Amino acid sequence: MIAGIGVDIVDIARLDDALRRTPELASRLFTAAERESASRPSSLAGCFAAKEALAKALGAPAGLRWTDAEVGHDAAGKPSLTVRGTVATAAARHGVTAWHLSLTHDGGMCVAIVVAERAS
Repeated sequence: MIAGIGVDIVDIARLDDALRRTPELASRLFTAAERESASRPSSLAGCFAAKEALAKALGAPAGLRWTDAEVGHDAAGKPSLTVRGTVATAAARHGVTAWHLSLTHDGGMCVAIVVAERAS
C-alpha cells in the first residue's frame, strides 16, 4: 500500500553553483558516500532531488536531517534509498517499510520520484 508519493526537480547548474559558492553545504546535504561517488554535478543533483521527494512523500515533517537519507545504486544502476536517524523515525511513524526511487536527468534538470510503501 502506498503511504506517500513525492516528486522534485533540481536545476543541476544552480545546485552546482551553490556548492561551489558554499563548499561546506555539501557535507550538510550529502553523506560521505554520496559525495565520494558523485562523478559529475548531475549525480549530486539527483541525490538532492531524491531527498526532497522523500521528504514530500513523508508529508515534509520538521526536523529531518539531509544526511539521514542516502541515495545509492545497485550493480545494475537502479537507484535506492537508505534511511536512518530522523528520516527512519519519521518513516516508522507512517508505517513505511519500503522505498521506490526513480531518477532522470535531461536538459540541465534532474527529476526524482519517491514512493513510500507500507505493508497492507
